[in-house]
Amino acid sequence: MKGVAHVQDVLAIEAQGQVADLPSSTYDMICRGAAINPSAPALSFFATADDYRNPESWTYRELMRDVTRTANLFSRLGVQRNSVVAYVLPNLPETHFVIWGGEAAGIVCAINPLLEGEAIGELLVASGASVLVTLAPFAGIDLWQKVQSVLHKVPALRHLVLVNLVDRMSTEKRFVARMLQRGECSRLYGEGGVRSAVPAQIDIHDYSTAIERESGVALSSTLRISLDDISSYFCTGGTTGLPKLAMRRHGNEVANAWSAGQFFGESIGPGKVIFCGLPLFHVNAVTVTGLLGFSRGAHIVLGTPQGYRGEGVVKHFWEIVEHYRINFFSGVPTLYGSLLDVPVGEHDISSLEYGLCGAAPMPVELLRTFQNRTGIRILEGYGLTEGTCVSSVNPPFGERRVGSIGIRLPGQAMKAVVVDEAGRYIRDCEADEVGQLVISGANVFVGYTRPEQTTDIWMELGDGMNWLNTGDLGRRDADGYFWLTGRKKELIIRGGHNIDPAAIEEPLHRHPAVQIAAAVGRPDMHAGELPVAYVQLKPGTTATEAELAEFLRHEINERAALPKGIRIVDAMPLTGVGKIFKPALRRRETEDALRTALVEAGVEDATVSIIEDTARGMALHVELPNPAREAWAIAALGRFPFAFTVSSAAKPSPEGHR
Repeated sequence: MKGVAHVQDVLAIEAQGQVADLPSSTYDMICRGAAINPSAPALSFFATADDYRNPESWTYRELMRDVTRTANLFSRLGVQRNSVVAYVLPNLPETHFVIWGGEAAGIVCAINPLLEGEAIGELLVASGASVLVTLAPFAGIDLWQKVQSVLHKVPALRHLVLVNLVDRMSTEKRFVARMLQRGECSRLYGEGGVRSAVPAQIDIHDYSTAIERESGVALSSTLRISLDDISSYFCTGGTTGLPKLAMRRHGNEVANAWSAGQFFGESIGPGKVIFCGLPLFHVNAVTVTGLLGFSRGAHIVLGTPQGYRGEGVVKHFWEIVEHYRINFFSGVPTLYGSLLDVPVGEHDISSLEYGLCGAAPMPVELLRTFQNRTGIRILEGYGLTEGTCVSSVNPPFGERRVGSIGIRLPGQAMKAVVVDEAGRYIRDCEADEVGQLVISGANVFVGYTRPEQTTDIWMELGDGMNWLNTGDLGRRDADGYFWLTGRKKELIIRGGHNIDPAAIEEPLHRHPAVQIAAAVGRPDMHAGELPVAYVQLKPGTTATEAELAEFLRHEINERAALPKGIRIVDAMPLTGVGKIFKPALRRRETEDALRTALVEAGVEDATVSIIEDTARGMALHVELPNPAREAWAIAALGRFPFAFTVSSAAKPSPEGHR
């Protein structure tokens, strides 16, 4: 099928039913993609942006060889159906081999390598990992030191598999790199080396040496994975402060890749090239620019271990697109904002069919400016880890409605429902009526590893289906397009990264002067949201904002969660029952952020009013003393994901902007 243009196409796909012999595992799904053309390019990797013209490459035959070798290595280390293989890795070819080889042998657990050591250790313990794959010591990279510092706290861990960055270097650089690496190990651990720094019960393996001993022809294990088997644990934002790991089945991942493949149709398949710059500990990179592409025989280009964050990647992005003839890439709003600062110039980017944007709302003005300047269509979508990855997208071959998160994927149910004060289902919403967004389908996960975290996420609608409460508010229009209008859950989304407010609030409550603390997101035109913290001090105590910020630097394990501002207030806004009323804090930050943006744009003395629009979510009205500044105000406000109107005393402007 060409792909989806409107809801009728989704219904037509569903009427045909899923393919009877749907792959039984992610490994089987990639095997089928590889069988389309085993000699076709499957994966390319360049270590630095300056060296993008000289990648390492794998054909589909070679990809399956290395995935199979990795699976067989894990099986030899004792990994079975319910064993957990954790990986703490940047974006490397080995990361893909570990993900898909790990799922073919047991369960993989993705851990963000940017976390501090203590947080990494907590996730390793929570997952029950018996095997850990991470980087070997390497000068200038602190990942090994962070992981090594917590190994003694992980009782289930029995095998440590080390990926050596030296193996990814060119021949002429490899000798010097190995010498530097030996010097780093000697500096850290003396003559005992790495072995002396690892608990005795943990065996150490060099990844590249170990897989050379394994067969890449077929899986050695007699275990046959089924769609009902758990395939992966992925971290997701929580509100308890405890590690929150989402358990997903092979059937969830296969179903999501299949439905996305039907949705995008021929735009992802043999001969198509997909750029992966999002981190491979995140479901978007793993599913959209991983399993989906591999399952359809596309070519995945992996750009630097740091992805889009790699030095020079954004600067050289249009050159990379031109060189590889990239057809598709996926990003977050902050990436598109950064790319606006890089002129396309004379580069031929005509191969680009579209970019996918998710994880956070896309400011409308940013979307329009980007598309007008580059000619590239941006397809906004929506999804969550608990739904495997993607649930709705603007159709690639149909009308793209700016500000919408698109139409649902085939094989997935999605709707807005009305609930009572206790969160119980009352009825389905009418067209354009705002309600709680719920999803159902084969893509919906099993639950969290901690049963108590799973209790409040399901909703009974009386139809016998298993419905997941997303925690988001939205509406569905008459044509089947969904629109987000608010977020009931309190997660702060910074550059597509979910931050649990509890990760900020709990450490603040440990400070002897703090009585009450609350963390909220401050709108930011570059990062989407930035965390800020409000603090009410105990009577008779004193503390400055600078002192509290310094305290948090030693208490918070997640760098992205360090608040960009701390506000000490006399009293917190409270609800009638005494709970902190966070909407008032968010409103205060929103007003201040918008006024600041207007001043920076040259618009002084504007009056900003916030309106809670039931159909569009938070909406803004800005009144200007000088009508000559209206264009400047529209340009500044358009970088935020809010509907707004602008007027002046001399020239009222009732027309809204989305």
